[in-house]
Amino acid sequence: MKTVLITGASRGIGKALAQKFLSEGYFVIGTSTKGTSTISNENIITFQLDLANPESIKDCAEKILKLKKPIDILINNAAVILTEKDNDRNEINGDTLRKVINIDLVGTIDFTMQIVPIINPGGHIVNTSSRQGSFDYVFEIKNPSYQISKAGLNMFTRLLSFQLKDKITVSSVHPGAVLSGLAASDANMRPEEAALYIYQTAISNPKTGQFWFKGQPFPW
Repeated sequence: MKTVLITGASRGIGKALAQKFLSEGYFVIGTSTKGTSTISNENIITFQLDLANPESIKDCAEKILKLKKPIDILINNAAVILTEKDNDRNEINGDTLRKVINIDLVGTIDFTMQIVPIINPGGHIVNTSSRQGSFDYVFEIKNPSYQISKAGLNMFTRLLSFQLKDKITVSSVHPGAVLSGLAASDANMRPEEAALYIYQTAISNPKTGQFWFKGQPFPW
């Protein structure tokens, strides 16, 4: 039985991903900020993880290592979007930027690097990014801290792919405009549909260090 590790697996895309992998016969290690899950299945275990807290990251990683279950796929799905629309110009706010960067980028990188040693050779690390992190796509300010964090995550994908070349594949994925509480105005995709495309990318063997959407290259 193969093992997938999914951060932010208690709701939205993360929960849909967990359910998809379970249906395909995977053992799922999930994380959530509360350490709980509403999924009832003998092949899932959930740990508490707060990506803003280095001690939580360390504790969660240690618990996962103690399972002695090598990871085949790591999906870094957990993230936050904190809006800065409390002013007409949507300016970058330093406090908001720090909060978002600490979770969506720094915390994600920290957690990943602690998990890398137990990822099987030939494994796959999938970073859930966004079109909002693409220089070719973004032509307006929306949620600038989020946009900056996802651009940074894309660079992490590229750099880590160099570090793990010929050992582990590293990919960024744009999940799509997913219907959620903070959905974009053009959102038209259910979490289950986004999860299906991410699953298909995760189990494939794509060229490392690339950005994908629905299995096709997405512009950086």
